Amino acid sequence: MKNFNLLIIILLTAFSVNAQEVKFAPLDASPVDISYFPNKAVKFKKTDNPSPAIKVIYSRPSVKGRTIFGDLIKFGEVWRVGANENTEIKFYKAVTIGGTNIPAGSYSLFAIPEKDKWTIIINKEVDMWGAYAYDESKNIAKVTVPVKSVSTVIEALSIAFTTEGSVANLVIGWDKTTVEVPITIK
Repeated sequence: MKNFNLLIIILLTAFSVNAQEVKFAPLDASPVDISYFPNKAVKFKKTDNPSPAIKVIYSRPSVKGRTIFGDLIKFGEVWRVGANENTEIKFYKAVTIGGTNIPAGSYSLFAIPEKDKWTIIINKEVDMWGAYAYDESKNIAKVTVPVKSVSTVIEALSIAFTTEGSVANLVIGWDKTTVEVPITIK
């Protein structure tokens, strides 16, 4: 009987330890997303090389009825292109942006939005929160691109790629604004 009681105590202790509830964080207001070039969702033929050339990891804030550019995101100030941690762009191959050669590697993507143009910045520093510790001396490429207005609101910040010949256009869209950054993959 003693052994049976001991077994019951051991089993109850094991169940109570395993029954502890894990406290998961709630869904983030600006969830993380990833965009690839070429897009992983595209069906490739066996002869195609489906390996990514570019990957962008970013958080997707929403408009939520706010005025985004010129108010929430101030014109003329460095922005992390997203929310939370700064946006990370990884080039699996060397690329050229705005005439600047960039070796394969991981970088941060920043922007300085203006009403009619954005300055897009590729920076060596990664793993930062926002643009608070942005260091201009670590920039490796800057290019100015025109703003394109769209008629339908893009509720959540979105990043995608389009293709023109050998150029991958990094398209950033949010609210009623889009910009395209041409990237030549070597």
